[in-house]
Amino acid sequence: MKTSTINKQEIEKFSKIADEWWNPEGKYRPLHKFNPTRIQYIRDNIVEHFKTKDKKYPLRNLDILDIGCGGGLLSEPLYKIGANVTAIDASQKNINVAKLHAKKNNLKINYICSSPEKLNIKKKFHIILNLEIVEHVDNVDFFIKKSSKFLKKDGLMFISTLNKTLKSYIFAIIGAEYVLGWLPIGTHNWEKFIKPSKLIKIVENNSLKINKIKGIKFNPIFDEWKISEDKSVNYIASFIKV
Repeated sequence: MKTSTINKQEIEKFSKIADEWWNPEGKYRPLHKFNPTRIQYIRDNIVEHFKTKDKKYPLRNLDILDIGCGGGLLSEPLYKIGANVTAIDASQKNINVAKLHAKKNNLKINYICSSPEKLNIKKKFHIILNLEIVEHVDNVDFFIKKSSKFLKKDGLMFISTLNKTLKSYIFAIIGAEYVLGWLPIGTHNWEKFIKPSKLIKIVENNSLKINKIKGIKFNPIFDEWKISEDKSVNYIASFIKV
């Protein structure tokens, strides 16, 4: 029986470039471009679901668990709009970078080096983020099972990942890694991409129901990402704990 979601090769791969996390022109440049779109989507969905009224700090008093947080690119902006953030990553180097950056900016984010199955806390959260992580773990079923146990009833889980299509292979691997050089070669393994129908089935087997699902599409003319109905490459879904 599988008792770990950690893929050591994946951890080593991202640990090697951990110092690049906060360089908007470095190896994580595509993620910096991608980030505002996914943050806006998450924020809007949280506000709608929890019916928050605070305009300046719309996530005030909401507890978030950011799984696979990397250097904190999601954790920090969400903390700044009021959320109480706990963030975990299986790479100690990523956590060190995240802690240092948060300290420099006087942000009180609880960073922990862990994977969900090894996380030893009793707290449950209003929101769980699994963004750009399921395509890098071993055993997605087990990963979702262990993540969902930290979610409160009626809480939201967000998952964004890559669809398993010919188009995603051409755009996310051939295009982004080999032709344009946006990402280091080997960042993604197409065999680990997952179709929305399969992801929904896995998540719904763990006491969650689908809330919304959208595509995220890159516009090369404006050099920006937008929420879209096109889920053929990148997509983001929200689920409610039942």
